[in-house]
Formats: sequence, C-alpha cells, structure tokens
Amino acid sequence: MPIERPREKQMADDKSKRGSADRRRVAAGEGYEVSYFAKKHGITKDQAESLIKRIGNDRAKLDAAAEKLKK
Repeated sequence: MPIERPREKQMADDKSKRGSADRRRVAAGEGYEVSYFAKKHGITKDQAESLIKRIGNDRAKLDAAAEKLKK
C-alpha cells in the first residue's frame, strides 16, 4: 500500500509560473513590482502603495487609477 505524502504548499507568487494570471495582478508584497508600477506611471512608490491598498491588486484598475492620479 503506497504511503500518501502531504502536498507541498506553493508560495503565492511562484516566480517559476509566469502565466497571464500573474501578469494581471500587481504583487504588493514585492517591492520591485511596486517600484516598476510607480516608475511606469510617473508616480511615487508611496502613491503606488496607497493605490494598491485602496483599489486592490488588479493591474487594469490600478493603471486607470494611476492615470487619473497624474492629471
């Protein structure tokens, strides 16, 4: 009879899995992603973090909010 072993838990942002689902989100816990998002939109990192806290991590919604913030 085979021994069942518990499955290993994967980290939430598994860098080996680069599918479209990962690209649709901004990982707030990853400083480099927040910095990239801020630089891309010409806003500060603090502003980017504030948007993520307020709106969530959906990239499309964040892009729209960042564009409004710049105006």
